Amino acid sequence: MTDATLGTPNGARSIDHIRASYLAQVQRRRLYGGLVLMIFVLLMVSGFMVADDRNAGGFWDGLHQIGDYPAEVLAEAWQKRADLPGLVVEFFPALIETINIAAVSTLIGAAAGLVLSLLSTRGLARWPRLIPVFRRFMDIMRAVPEIVIALVLIFVLGGGPVPAMIAIAIHTAGALGKMFSEVAENADLKPVEGLASTGATWAQKMWLGVLPQVAPNYLSYALLRFEINIRASAILGFVGAGGLGYELRNSMAWGPGRFDEAAAIFILLFGTIVFFDQLSSRYRNRLTEGHAA
Repeated sequence: MTDATLGTPNGARSIDHIRASYLAQVQRRRLYGGLVLMIFVLLMVSGFMVADDRNAGGFWDGLHQIGDYPAEVLAEAWQKRADLPGLVVEFFPALIETINIAAVSTLIGAAAGLVLSLLSTRGLARWPRLIPVFRRFMDIMRAVPEIVIALVLIFVLGGGPVPAMIAIAIHTAGALGKMFSEVAENADLKPVEGLASTGATWAQKMWLGVLPQVAPNYLSYALLRFEINIRASAILGFVGAGGLGYELRNSMAWGPGRFDEAAAIFILLFGTIVFFDQLSSRYRNRLTEGHAA
């Protein structure tokens, strides 16, 4: 029946119409894709030109000097290479301070993100009408960069690790709250319904019915955020928030004569980031896949 229908003139016209419609859709998609690509290129070029015009020095004029500063640092560090082990030991307490800032801010941010995620997840929220409020609150926490929060807190509290810790914790709570909420939305609600039938409270339903399902992914995201927070705590040191970044800013601002200190700090920071990246990746794979990479 089908072959006979396709062999008729009406069937042939139907196939031609389908083919023509498909080709028209393909051409339209290519046209839209080309227009989007052109707009993207134009925005990139115009943005670069505006930034280059407003820059203190032209990008192309200074491009050939891009390797001068690293070369000076490496040359001085090589000349004073015998002092590098002692400098690494000298700046190790600053590294511990940076790791402590990242660890405490991750713990505080993860705890706050956990609560915010459960309060903003459909089907699990304690107050469903307030879900948009909690979600916008997390959006604000993610939208404000850590360095802006740290600068405000340094003005109020003074320099030190506390402003950095609070700033990173606020941003971490917003970021992890969003990711935790997406994981919780995929949780099975049958255990929650079973606990509700026994008269369990909202906290008991979350603790016994939801968290056991989502805990591996929650821990995985928290470990990933810990890696990011180590870098963030080092960066915030440049604005006076303490830690290894503060020592790096001082050594780089001093200029020639202390470049060996900058090299030692770079070695410490790079080694720490690589170490925790490998360690957290190993445990994340164990949690999510059941084996180590």
